[in-house]
Amino acid sequence: MRVHEFVCFGEKPGEGNPALVVEEGNGNPGWRRALARERGLTCVFVDAVPAQPSVPGAEPDADADVVLDYVYPHMRSPLCVHATLAAAQLLFERHGSSAPLTVTTAMHGQPLVLSRAGENVYVRLGRQEAPALELDTALPLRLLAAPDLVLASAPRVLSVGSPKLLLEVEDVETLHALQPDLALIHVWGRNAGVNGCYAWCRTGDGAVEGRNFNHLEPTLEDSATGVAAGALTLLLGQGLSVRQGRATGQACLIRTEPDGDAVLVGGLASRSTAGA
Repeated sequence: MRVHEFVCFGEKPGEGNPALVVEEGNGNPGWRRALARERGLTCVFVDAVPAQPSVPGAEPDADADVVLDYVYPHMRSPLCVHATLAAAQLLFERHGSSAPLTVTTAMHGQPLVLSRAGENVYVRLGRQEAPALELDTALPLRLLAAPDLVLASAPRVLSVGSPKLLLEVEDVETLHALQPDLALIHVWGRNAGVNGCYAWCRTGDGAVEGRNFNHLEPTLEDSATGVAAGALTLLLGQGLSVRQGRATGQACLIRTEPDGDAVLVGGLASRSTAGA
């Protein structure tokens, strides 16, 4: 087993959201969950699956398909964008090239195209079907536990990996004053098929700042939520610089670009100076 620690979405190299990339790890799901709990970090397991022969009965091709299996300390996940960037950086180091790479997710078999431009690595995420919900004006205020709040735009549910309820607030001060009802968000999201709320505000020059609410425990708030940044890009129809993590003490910067009917979501991914 080889374990590498990366930090992703940092504002500069060596900073950001940590993830462990594990090569040649035990394939047992219980073992993988135990490792993630022991390390207290998101883990992405890089599994090499021999490519199937193009001719029935022939030997498998020498090249292998890469499958990414995402495991949080508390659960297995179908997709984690910051862990994908960590795996991408390792794979580009291995290949010694910036040519795009295609990998597949373990849970849903979703193909992901990885690319690199300068210091940044990106994953291409396609628009996905999201629940068609009728959102009354009072629901977001109940979820955010802010009955007097006035949203800056209509709430929307969009998805590039998991559906997010996007809630625009007026400014940064309002954003960081939020103390949402996490239990209510959890119950509503489970019933509605939506993976939490992403509150955000505009900060000027194509930049936004956001906070993601989908954990029952406030201390587990995300420092960077790539799927939410991708959903925002679909909503606004433009490339964005998305800042997140001030509330967690781990400031992150996510960069996005529209790419046809998909979105490129990325940023810096570098090896952690703390080591694995």
